[in-house]
Amino acid sequence: MADATLIPAFVNPGSGNFEKAREALASSGHFDVREVEPAKLREEIEHAVEAGAKRILVAGGDGSICTGAQAICGKQVELAVLPAGTLNHFAIDSGIPVDLAEAVKVGASTKTMTVDVGYAGERVFLNTSSIGAYVTFVGLRDRLEKRFGYRLASVIAMARIFATMPMIAVKLEVEGTERTYRTPLVFVGVGERELQLPHLGGRVKNGKRGLHVFVVRGRHRARLFVVALAAVARGVETVRRMPEVDAYLVDRLTIETRRPRLLVSFDGETELMKTPLEYRIERDSLRIVVPEKEN
Repeated sequence: MADATLIPAFVNPGSGNFEKAREALASSGHFDVREVEPAKLREEIEHAVEAGAKRILVAGGDGSICTGAQAICGKQVELAVLPAGTLNHFAIDSGIPVDLAEAVKVGASTKTMTVDVGYAGERVFLNTSSIGAYVTFVGLRDRLEKRFGYRLASVIAMARIFATMPMIAVKLEVEGTERTYRTPLVFVGVGERELQLPHLGGRVKNGKRGLHVFVVRGRHRARLFVVALAAVARGVETVRRMPEVDAYLVDRLTIETRRPRLLVSFDGETELMKTPLEYRIERDSLRIVVPEKEN
């Protein structure tokens, strides 16, 4: 029987740094470490909350952290984060150290803060969501990653996208105003995002709240935009030209297409969603554990 004084900590046994994450959590003495496959993560977190947990920790990348948030958003439960993924955008943006030992200390500390959360329908996302070329890129990269590794898989996937650059017809309703596009990419970020390279798409520190929407205009410039997003994701700072985009900072957004379902990216993972797809921002709907002192 689990010790009720320990914080439930959920770790993916298939992750690359599983052993280090489990060891760091176990050695702290504050956590009940539970090995959970990604497909069962939300269900197991919900069981822990039903059993009375007031704080849970999720060890993983942005996708796993997002699943944890989905399970507890709007509830009186705190989310602690152990960054154990490839990029860890949410942890970094929230000031949580990427060093596992330091992050474990934060997870057991007392300071918390609330953050805004994005919704697409009832689907939660913490960082970004997109449709179009970037979704294709994520799908290809994920299929190639086990064979070639993350970086080479990214390069190969990007090259294949360049060869086709699929376009999609979309109608956007932005705060009551309709706009129609034929575009390869619509990008939605939680919070204000950078509009200049090399940090294009990254969160603006102390930026404005809301959903920051980018829509690419034109086939040729769209290619540059996808390259820029990949460069940001991989930490490459060699892209020099700023592509042409329309950008809006809004509280609500509706995306309508001719397709009844659309493959959508959420924090690096993809999901098939019904259209029209309604996005909204929910302010201060998630409480997270953060360092006692700002870095």
